[in-house]
Amino acid sequence: MNYRPLGKTGFSVSEISFGTWAIGGAWGKTDDAESLRALDRAIELGVNFFDTADVYGDGHSERLLARATKGMEDKVWIATKFCRAGDIHDPATYSEKRVREFCEGSLRRLGRDVIDLYQIHCPPAAVLRDGAVFEVLDKLQAEGKIRHYGVSVETVEEGLICLENPNVAALQVIFNIFRQKPLERLLPEAHRRGVGILVRLPLASGLLTGKFKKDTVFPPDDHRHFNENGEHFNVGETFAGLGFRKGQELAEQLAWIAEGRGNMARAALRWILDKKEISCVIPGFKTVRQVEDNLAAADVPPFSEEEERRLAEFYREKVAPWIRGPY
Repeated sequence: MNYRPLGKTGFSVSEISFGTWAIGGAWGKTDDAESLRALDRAIELGVNFFDTADVYGDGHSERLLARATKGMEDKVWIATKFCRAGDIHDPATYSEKRVREFCEGSLRRLGRDVIDLYQIHCPPAAVLRDGAVFEVLDKLQAEGKIRHYGVSVETVEEGLICLENPNVAALQVIFNIFRQKPLERLLPEAHRRGVGILVRLPLASGLLTGKFKKDTVFPPDDHRHFNENGEHFNVGETFAGLGFRKGQELAEQLAWIAEGRGNMARAALRWILDKKEISCVIPGFKTVRQVEDNLAAADVPPFSEEEERRLAEFYREKVAPWIRGPY
C-alpha cells in the first residue's frame, strides 16, 4: 500500500481508501456480513482511511465502521459528514445547536471520542459564502470533538470558496475521466494551499468499470434508478451527470484504457492516482472481491503523456457537452 499526506492534517492515508455509501444503502441490496468481511480485508491490506456520512443508511455505515475498527481508533482514520439529515437550505441546519447534535450522533454511532475529519455534506454555495458554519466547526475542533474539518462539494466554484477558509483541511470532490474540470483550477489551488483532496465517485457510479450493458436495469432502491435525472439530489452524484444511456455509450469508447491494466476499473482509478494533487481515491464497495480488485489499481502502469492527451480530448469533445447540472 502507498500512503499520501492528507493535506495539512498530519495524517498519512492509504492512496486507495474506501467510501461506505454502498454498504450503508441506496445502491441496491446489501449484506452486512459481507460488508464487514470486506472492511476487514481492506484493513488487512493496509487501508487506514474510510469515508462515511450520517445519512448513509441512516447511520448504518457508521455503525458498520464502528464494528470493523473497534480498538483501532489510533490506526484507522474515519471521515464522516453532516447536514443532509436536515434541510440543507435552512440556516438552522448549520447552527451550533444542530451541528453539535449531528456531531454527537456520529460519535455515538462510530463509537469514538473524536471524529478525525468532519465534513459538511454538499451544502449550498450560499452557506459556504456566509461562513458561519466554519465558526461552529472551529469550536468543535477546539473542544476536541473533531480533529480536522473539510467540505464535500458538488462544484469547482464551491471548492474555491472553501479554499478561502484557512482552517479547511480537505475537500471531497467528484473527479474521474468523465469529470475532469477540477484539473483546471481547483486541484492546483488546493495543492498550493496544502488542502487534501478526497476523490469520490471515481468510477462514475460504475460506468467506468465497463461492466454495464445497454439493457442493465438497477433495482428501485438503487440511486442509479431513482436519481438518474437528479430527482432526489444533485444529478452529478449519479453517472457523473451523464445519464445511464449516454454514459454507457461513452464508457464503451474507453475500453482501450484497460489494455495492460487488467480492467477498466483499475485503469480509471490509476488515472486519478497519477495526479499529484490527490490525497486518496475513495471508491465504494460491497464485497471482498471489489475491495481486492480496487486495491490492485495501485500496481498497474500509469498513463503516458499521449494517453493523457487522448483522454483530455475525449473529455472536451465527447463528454463535457453532455454533463447535466452545475459542476
